[in-house]
Amino acid sequence: MFKHILFDLDGTLTDPVEGILRSLRHTLEHFGLEQEDENQLKAFIGPPLADSFRSLYGFNEEQVAEAICLYRAHYAEDGIFGNKVMPGMVELLTLLQSEGKKMYVATTKMTAFAQQVLEIFKLDGFFSLVIGGNPDGTRTAKREIIAEILEVIPPREQKQAVMIGDRKYDIIGAKAHGMASIAVTFGYGSEAELRNEEPDYLVSSVAELARLLCQ
Repeated sequence: MFKHILFDLDGTLTDPVEGILRSLRHTLEHFGLEQEDENQLKAFIGPPLADSFRSLYGFNEEQVAEAICLYRAHYAEDGIFGNKVMPGMVELLTLLQSEGKKMYVATTKMTAFAQQVLEIFKLDGFFSLVIGGNPDGTRTAKREIIAEILEVIPPREQKQAVMIGDRKYDIIGAKAHGMASIAVTFGYGSEAELRNEEPDYLVSSVAELARLLCQ
């Protein structure tokens, strides 16, 4: 059914909430902000960091730049280890690899952090390419990230590609390239958020995702 499979990272391949929340709280404390509402902090999982600091806390550009620097420093030392692989995901990746599927990671997380997460959990060997954001804050839109991956997929095979993710940004990015999309509800986007973007498929578990991908 699909030969080329693009996975989002946070909320799809792994559950990063513990580490991300630790790094966010550390960053917000620097600005004299205390945030006990975990749901507001979880809204950071998926979109670019800069967008979230602007929209959720009204940061100006100078504050955004400082916040991202603080967050990344703390995440590199501590937050990156507050992560875990979604249950059943290793088995799914192993099955897809055995069937000859080509797999990629498309994430708004900085590429170096994404690669490190995959290495920590020994997932890196499953993926042909990992594309994320740049350290200078560029290439943060999911459509830009998907475009980079499409460059290595032969044009005649691009209709056999699919984007899998847990937030609306994954679906929007896939649609920008005429690519099929699978929304997963076991991450951090609500079912309403995902349905509103009209993905081609919507699944509620890794087992359901496996049945779809292995048809």
